[in-house]
Amino acid sequence: MNPDNPFIGKSVVVTGKLENYTRAAIKARLVELGAKPVSKVSKRTDYLILGERPGNKLAKALALGITVLSEQEFEHMNS
Repeated sequence: MNPDNPFIGKSVVVTGKLENYTRAAIKARLVELGAKPVSKVSKRTDYLILGERPGNKLAKALALGITVLSEQEFEHMNS
């Protein structure tokens, strides 16, 4: 694992439909990166990865000041 990886030890929520990942594949990739995939946004959430039609998780993440990443930003950060 790359020590510069920004996802090590971080809680990450995924919302919406992603272009390049199924739900299982994104969770597996997050675990591979050392992150903890979680299903609900809370003050302990570090990142929200945003797909199409995100629903209310986006509003909650914004209200809590959580970093929101597009799928492309996520890919760029872990490449």
